[in-house]
Amino acid sequence: MTDWRPVFGHDRPYDEQVDGIETAIDTARDGGYTVIEGACGTGKTMIALTAGIDLVRDPDTDYERVFVLTSVKQQLRQFEADLETINENLPSDWNPVSGLTLVGKADVCPYNREGAAGFDDGNVYDRCETLRDRTRDLTGEAGETTAQNLAARARSQQIGLADSGGRGAANSAFLETADEPTPYPPDLPEYGDSGPVGAETEYCPFYAQYLEDLPEEGGDGDASGRSSRAEAVPYDFTETGMITPEDLVARSVKHGTCPHSVMGAVLGHVEVVLGNYYHAFDPRTTGSFTGALLDDSTFVVCDEAHMLEPRVRDLVSDGVADTTLRDAETELSRVIQPITFEREGRRAEGGSKTADADLVRAELNDTDVSFEELSRTLEFIRDLRGELDRRVSGYLDRNHAGWQSNLNELPDAEIPLRDPAEPAEDELTAWARDAGYGDADWVRAESVGAVVERVLNEAEDEDRTRAAPTVGRVLGEWYRRDHTDYFREIELERTWNDTEPADSWRRVYAARLALHNCVPSDAIGDRLAAFGGGILMSATLEPMDAFTDVTGLQYLASEEDRPVVERRYGLHFPDKNRESFAVSAPKFTYDNRGRAGETNPTRAAYIDAISKVGRLPGNVLVGMPSYAEAEWLAGALEGRLEKPVLLDAASDDETTQSLKREFFAGEGKVLVTSLRGTLTEGVDYSGDRLSAAVICGVPIVNTSSPRTKAVRRAYDDAFGDGFTYALTIPAVRKARQAIGRVIRSPEDVGVRVLLDERYARDSWDSVQQFLPDDGEFQTVSPDMLELGLERFRDRLGAEN
Repeated sequence: MTDWRPVFGHDRPYDEQVDGIETAIDTARDGGYTVIEGACGTGKTMIALTAGIDLVRDPDTDYERVFVLTSVKQQLRQFEADLETINENLPSDWNPVSGLTLVGKADVCPYNREGAAGFDDGNVYDRCETLRDRTRDLTGEAGETTAQNLAARARSQQIGLADSGGRGAANSAFLETADEPTPYPPDLPEYGDSGPVGAETEYCPFYAQYLEDLPEEGGDGDASGRSSRAEAVPYDFTETGMITPEDLVARSVKHGTCPHSVMGAVLGHVEVVLGNYYHAFDPRTTGSFTGALLDDSTFVVCDEAHMLEPRVRDLVSDGVADTTLRDAETELSRVIQPITFEREGRRAEGGSKTADADLVRAELNDTDVSFEELSRTLEFIRDLRGELDRRVSGYLDRNHAGWQSNLNELPDAEIPLRDPAEPAEDELTAWARDAGYGDADWVRAESVGAVVERVLNEAEDEDRTRAAPTVGRVLGEWYRRDHTDYFREIELERTWNDTEPADSWRRVYAARLALHNCVPSDAIGDRLAAFGGGILMSATLEPMDAFTDVTGLQYLASEEDRPVVERRYGLHFPDKNRESFAVSAPKFTYDNRGRAGETNPTRAAYIDAISKVGRLPGNVLVGMPSYAEAEWLAGALEGRLEKPVLLDAASDDETTQSLKREFFAGEGKVLVTSLRGTLTEGVDYSGDRLSAAVICGVPIVNTSSPRTKAVRRAYDDAFGDGFTYALTIPAVRKARQAIGRVIRSPEDVGVRVLLDERYARDSWDSVQQFLPDDGEFQTVSPDMLELGLERFRDRLGAEN
């Protein structure tokens, strides 16, 4: 084994870090995974980076990079900071460790960042692809000019604006972003030397400069051109160390080149890549961007791994919106219309950009798709929308009589297409068969959609994301996927659309045909199997056997003989600084508490216990099972506490951040939130930001949801105990994540309270076995809680 200590970013590692690093290195050499549950302060990010970088720099291994995946932005910043710490403390004769953080086009496109040239987050992807295609068309083999000329024209346009005093002053002629002036104006330049006035072509000067910087033998295509693309990067990224998104943008635009293209060029060459779960598990992202990282030369790190299962379930599920079906119907009609009109002796309407019959025939001749299949797919989608309309209207008639007069009161809803508890063919598939649509209609829709996209993009000379390919893909998946691991339903989400009739459900609902992957263990396990090895880590993974089951790791160990090694590291901060209680209050279940606002012994007991904790000095965080329960509690505490009570509601990120700032500022407060919100996980409450946390009840999700029932049944089949695996264990992890906000450093002082007898007593529905077996939580009755709190305050007072 190589000596990993020169990589480690600090003078002396904890004992847990030594064990974790050496275990991860040994395990990864054998192609395996280390699973670490480590409390806050374990130094998990440094364990992962040190082990991975040591393996990458060891000439006796095949590892070429560390690929870090996390679902929490704060943790992404922690990895950036730890990598910078490593580089600051490397031996003087070592090269810095190169690193890159992956973000989307919206975060790095200079025009979008500044809201220039009509860019915004909603159109940046389509506009980018169109501008890239136009730039390539202008500079390709049959193009009218060169990339060098396009970039030079844009620079000269900017200089001209500056010289003429355009936009008020010289500096205003520059587009500026990331505190750097770019060489181009804020508006998109145009090229049109050989065409008529008004026929100029907009292009992207940043992308033109990137194309100019590419060596002639290298393209901007697949993995075969990765090496040559790296030569287009305008700085030595191997000597730069950690490249954050702001660094990437600043360095790129200063040279006038495209930051997103530079990101893609650097991607396969840096030693550490930091990204999100979708960079490894989302089929569309891996297919178009990060696929080159998904092989056995990559050491993968899954941070916040307790979120791996639910996040990947969402990524590998699929669906299509009613509006997308409508748009696909329109697109198909536009492609079919020219030939239909030609056959009928009529002229197609729609202007010069409408596809003509010759273009449609040419595209069809280049594929195995027939005109009859285009027509058949249009008919299928049109009838599918009609059936969707009938099912939504029927659901509302049955459950919300007179709904046409009360559109504003309709809630979000799920309409299952089979009994969630009994795997069987879904009703939509059965309807299609009865309506005369067979296997080919489902399967061929994908090929039809691809033809529609090519025809329309050619006709309009603009590459846009079309609806037809999406619809075709989903219809194909709907047909191919089984009915046990996959659950099909109609989702109704509240919205508002003034263009729909006043009595239409489409006025207030966005409907979606959803295809849910209930058991993502195969998808997770298959992806992990592609990597050379790695680490999965979190503060809340117990029970380990359940975690390895639901992530497919158990299959790797048993079927592929790849080692899976578990490690558990508890809190090693001073015991005297914290007190932890499991309070045997009545179960906070619906049967006991009733509706929010009811007065009963259970709710009275919880108000009393939380009030005792709320009177502690400093900030107190209270986690409730839902936002409705949080609203009830905040109102109940108002008259019982002298300190302010803040309520977190389901809201946008800006509102949540404002509430967090208010909570941290000034004197102590009580903040009441939902355990399914964003304030109980991944938020830094270190120092004096939090003195106590109370978790009320076991936050099991709504078990009446059809989707939840389907997941539970699928987990019954896969693992034998669906309720435990799909509901109870994730709920306890939520509670443990929230309670872990209190103690974040050796200096932190605080109280942690789990309030519900299921945490405190051994019973048929107890969750004690899912808590760490370290004796941290004292079991107390509600009337003894105050005594425990007083003893803790007295002990701290005596020590101070």
